[in-house]
Amino acid sequence: MKQYLYKIFKRMLLIWFLWAGLLTGYELIKQEIPNTLHLYEEEALEVLSGTEKKIDPEELYLDFSGDVEITQTENGCYEAVCNLFGVIPIKTMEVEVVQEQELIPGGIPVGIYVQTDGVFVIGTGKIETENGQIESPAKNIIKTGDYITSFQGEPISRKQELIDHLSEFDAEELVLGIRRNQENIEVAIRPVMLEKGAQIGVWVRDDTQGVGTLTFLTEDGNFAALGHGISDADSELLMEVSDGKLYDCEIFRITKGQVGTPGKLSGKIVYSQSNLYGEINGNSSGGIYGTANAHLRESVSNEPVSIALKQEIEEGEAVILSSVDGSLKEYTVEITKVHKGEMDVNKGMELTVTDGELLELTGGIVQGMSGSPIIQNGKIVGALTHVFVNDPARGYGIFIEDMLSQ
Repeated sequence: MKQYLYKIFKRMLLIWFLWAGLLTGYELIKQEIPNTLHLYEEEALEVLSGTEKKIDPEELYLDFSGDVEITQTENGCYEAVCNLFGVIPIKTMEVEVVQEQELIPGGIPVGIYVQTDGVFVIGTGKIETENGQIESPAKNIIKTGDYITSFQGEPISRKQELIDHLSEFDAEELVLGIRRNQENIEVAIRPVMLEKGAQIGVWVRDDTQGVGTLTFLTEDGNFAALGHGISDADSELLMEVSDGKLYDCEIFRITKGQVGTPGKLSGKIVYSQSNLYGEINGNSSGGIYGTANAHLRESVSNEPVSIALKQEIEEGEAVILSSVDGSLKEYTVEITKVHKGEMDVNKGMELTVTDGELLELTGGIVQGMSGSPIIQNGKIVGALTHVFVNDPARGYGIFIEDMLSQ
């Protein structure tokens, strides 16, 4: 009996391992399929108007045997259904038609200054009252990531406005307008009254600045930079930006990256009209965006190049454009992985710096190089985003189509 039960157990264990393996393989395949399939207009006309509504998966994103069937939805849009071995539906992609486009690659360092859309809350803290008690008036009422937008019904947008209002407040309870997860609410707080005024125990900021790299200019005068959004250094939350400015920037020091310690570019930014490059009007997970002025357009002398969609990007050699030593140069890199179905837009590609000169200068990828355009086969495929902390020669990149979509 024991031997029989042992055999049953082994079979069940084998079935479990096989099933777990199949599920893991299924999920891995799904991850390699993007959520959206972009097609150029000519490709779309050929595919979407054809009577045989199927395309070779090798021409798209997939490298396994199976069909990609294009179907039209009720609202007139198109979907691409990916079938494993032509039988098992794996994932449905939205089909979007895009125009072939040329961009002017950047690669030059830029100084960034942005103001938050409201007073950004970093966190809450404790206050010692005049009789020595410790209180936390904002705890569990105001949260990290909130934006304070009004004080007693009066709109505010800057940190100093909040400080000024608190210094003059003398009632038992105050009402703050808060924007939380895009929803506007009001909260009531009992402040601690001190000699210098009312205190509510919140840490706030209303602006931030830093150094990054210009990714591209469009021919109609818009720009994109960084390849990732501007996030608060303490909370790591993406900041909601009201406006900002892009400036000329001079790199004066390079701190080389080491294992466990990312390097960085230190830049000098003069916040003057003569150094202004343009206005920032957008901050998203894919980068910062805005309108370039004549000074920036004159500072970028690269010729326009075509964009590459995800399905055109290959593992293999590419170059990045960067100005880490004061002059714009191409540095060789190796694209080692292409994650076409990655949900994190900042991790679409993995790459390794192979250029000896850049490795000698920076140790690989350092803070401040984010946004450096990646060029492969004469097309702009994306931009640098992050470095691997434990290997400064390696890092991530964002697809150019993801930057353009945001």
